[in-house]
Amino acid sequence: MLKQSYAWSLALAGLSLAGSPLALADEGQWQPHQLPQLKAELKRIGIAIPAEKLADLSRHPMTAIVSLGGCSASFVSPSGLAVTNHHCAYGAVQRNSTAEKNYISDGFLAKTRAEELPAGPDSRMYITDKVENVTARVMQGITPAMSGKQRHEHVEDRIKALITECEQDKAYRCSVPSFHRGLEYYRIRQMMIRDVRLVYAPSDKIGNFGGEVDNFEWPRHTGDFSFLRAYVGKDGRPADPSPDNVPYQSRDFLVVSAQGLKNGDAILLAGYPGTTSRYKLPAEIRFARDVSYPARVADYQSDLSVIAAATSGNASAEVRYASVVKSINNRLKKTEGLLAGFARKDIAAIRDAQDAQFRQWYAQNRSDTSLLKELDAVIASDMALTEEEFAWSVATNSDLLKSARTLYRLALESSKPDTERKAGFQQRDVSFITARLNRLEQSFLPNVDQARYTASLQRYNQTDARLRPRGLDLLLPTPESVVALYRQSELGNTAKRLAWLNKDASAFLQSDDPFIQLAVKLHDTGMSLEDRRKEVDGNLERVIPQYMQAVIDWKKSQGKPVYPDANSTLRVTYGTVAPYSPRDGISKGPFTTVEGIAEKHTGKAPFIAPDNLLTAIREKRYGVFKDAALGTVPVDFLSTADTTGGNSGSAVLNKNGELAGLNFDSTYESITKDWYFDSAITRAIHVDIRYMLWVMKEVDHADNLLKEMQIRYPAK
Repeated sequence: MLKQSYAWSLALAGLSLAGSPLALADEGQWQPHQLPQLKAELKRIGIAIPAEKLADLSRHPMTAIVSLGGCSASFVSPSGLAVTNHHCAYGAVQRNSTAEKNYISDGFLAKTRAEELPAGPDSRMYITDKVENVTARVMQGITPAMSGKQRHEHVEDRIKALITECEQDKAYRCSVPSFHRGLEYYRIRQMMIRDVRLVYAPSDKIGNFGGEVDNFEWPRHTGDFSFLRAYVGKDGRPADPSPDNVPYQSRDFLVVSAQGLKNGDAILLAGYPGTTSRYKLPAEIRFARDVSYPARVADYQSDLSVIAAATSGNASAEVRYASVVKSINNRLKKTEGLLAGFARKDIAAIRDAQDAQFRQWYAQNRSDTSLLKELDAVIASDMALTEEEFAWSVATNSDLLKSARTLYRLALESSKPDTERKAGFQQRDVSFITARLNRLEQSFLPNVDQARYTASLQRYNQTDARLRPRGLDLLLPTPESVVALYRQSELGNTAKRLAWLNKDASAFLQSDDPFIQLAVKLHDTGMSLEDRRKEVDGNLERVIPQYMQAVIDWKKSQGKPVYPDANSTLRVTYGTVAPYSPRDGISKGPFTTVEGIAEKHTGKAPFIAPDNLLTAIREKRYGVFKDAALGTVPVDFLSTADTTGGNSGSAVLNKNGELAGLNFDSTYESITKDWYFDSAITRAIHVDIRYMLWVMKEVDHADNLLKEMQIRYPAK
């Protein structure tokens, strides 16, 4: 039987919401065990599922929610069929595509299990089944005399030991992330399924309709959905990909509701949100706004223009880099949206006022005022080092160089006992490293990587010399000499690249491969940066948790809810279907419809809709998927749920816990919610399950999948 255990510490007691005037905002990405504290609020908005059931990882619906390691998904059949976003499966679609057989533009549907395609060597499904508070065990042995680096390495060693203990059964992957910026640590055990296959993805004319033009925009008409299937060995346990594997028998799955939602209906959203920064200090916000984000935007824009020029007119190259471009574009638009949000609302000034109130409360309720001075100092050191780390990332932006550096580091770490290796280079990580090295086969071309690295070195040479890691300039190739590196290196060959996995450090020192030589040459500088990061992080891990405990106590004194920042762990949020007003005089409704697709269709990318979809709209073949109030099929809808990156593919559940939609985006005005949740304009964007089912039936004829799922249709 699955278990879930929690050691309720004093810190968690500080999270109690009893008697708090919770919200009128649907803010909060809640750990499942916190949901019973929200019982009254969930009932108020209309959720019928008992909060205690939602908190139990061994019961439906939480047993149906899975992570894809960067996206979320949910099981929708007892045979391991999982639904997620189209953009979450985009890599799998791209890896199986060629210029002649282009599943990106044509779509893909396996009519039988035998036709399902490998999602990729690095594709995984993670099913969380156990969470336990291990804060005391992580902190055991820490002394005040430790330097920041010593403290950080001690915590790393404790975490590695806890993971090793948890992973005695190799079917599981364990992690020990921190919550509240290091105040608490939870050990999370997940079954890790290693054989994931692509089942169905509509054409990108549906799954990515509107492209980057519509990204983060509303109204939206994107059918951002696809299906994957989990496979295991015949014994029911995770196994390496094999033709002999069988579909995973999911413990639970979600019933799909074609009954639909309407304005004002309550929803729950469950998934694995990436990162938020709701508890950052004003100085950290200004650093992101004025320094870090503008630098990232410029770097993304330059990289995209280089890739576009290097792949222009070459259909095969464009397919090969499609997933890379999509990923960079998404990061770019989100960062641009964050900057626009910072310009629209002075979040730093809002934080200034909150910080002043907190410091006044702190002075009245704490005798030790040195903490806040130390806090400001460690934050300043963190920001300074972050600028150097960004310069390093620009100077090393080459897929072949990254591969060489990874391989050399693995060789060095492999000479140590496994428990002493750097996390990420232990034996448990070798399969992931191998998968990443394999993945280049589908997303790398020497001439494109060469162009990217040449341009990156040129950008690096234009950065302020004071922000560059000391001594790095003398070690780097000149932009003019890069062509020779690619001409002479054999790392572009997959078999030869993988062969380095089994070589020791001496082989790297003797190699005449220019990228191997460069990796060896850069290693000490990289390690120096890493050691400095450990010192800074260790000091942050000593000071920030004390600050966070004080913040929790302060908010508790005001009766305000407290939840940890998102950190890629399982979370539940709630809200209602709702319109919004982005600015004065403009109101945007919560639903879009298929008629909007026909209106947007221009015949030119990114607004090209498939002919058979347009025909179905013109003939109004809506059937049971027609919304009575709208008089047509809804495509996407808005809710007030609190989401962020990583929530892509998250199940949107109706009040009874049935699947009503999939989260896939946020409105442009909402992007700054990673830093500040503004209930008036924060809206998440979801694909309506009725549109998904309608496309499957009327456009792509995925009847085999419709039969496999348990669908609750509207009463006739």
